[in-house]
Amino acid sequence: MRWDDLFDDLEGQLERELHSEATDLRLKEERQRLDKLSLRTRLSNVVRSVGLGGALQLRIVLVSGETIVLRPTTLGRDWLAADLTGAGNGRVQCVIPLSAIAGVVLNDEQYLASLAVESESTGKLIERVAFPFVLRDLCRRRRSVELATRGGVLAGTIDRVARDHLDLAVHPLGTLRRAPEVLHYRLVPFWQIHVIRLG
Repeated sequence: MRWDDLFDDLEGQLERELHSEATDLRLKEERQRLDKLSLRTRLSNVVRSVGLGGALQLRIVLVSGETIVLRPTTLGRDWLAADLTGAGNGRVQCVIPLSAIAGVVLNDEQYLASLAVESESTGKLIERVAFPFVLRDLCRRRRSVELATRGGVLAGTIDRVARDHLDLAVHPLGTLRRAPEVLHYRLVPFWQIHVIRLG
């Protein structure tokens, strides 16, 4: 009888130790997964949970301290394109470099979706496109833009895009880029840009 109690006790201890080892292994794997989880991946997970252009609205806190509410339309390698909500005069599109994001305010559902086990990329070409490429496209299209930067808001047309900065012909928003309208030219480093609003 005493031997049976001893074996039952040893069996219980062994089960607890095996269960503890399995739990420790799962916790270690989860920590390693979280170590590799980037802001871009978490945003991608939230967007995928609803779908681009869906009913998803995100509150983004910029490094300037400004909080904007937007509906994501495209997620690139290091940037996010979106429609600003509550912009007043119709649909206002914007591009935000991920480096300008100081925080993302999520509800419970979005928070859980952001932690999902998802791959970094779905293989779409747009997901590999970097921020300078987007700027070059805006330059080629001669779109009027409004740049929110650390130094203030600038309006104009992007004339050139170099390796780490752009040339902006500063002119009043809503006017065409013509020589008489250009007030001056501004060289703007990419890291200074918080938001690009498309005019």
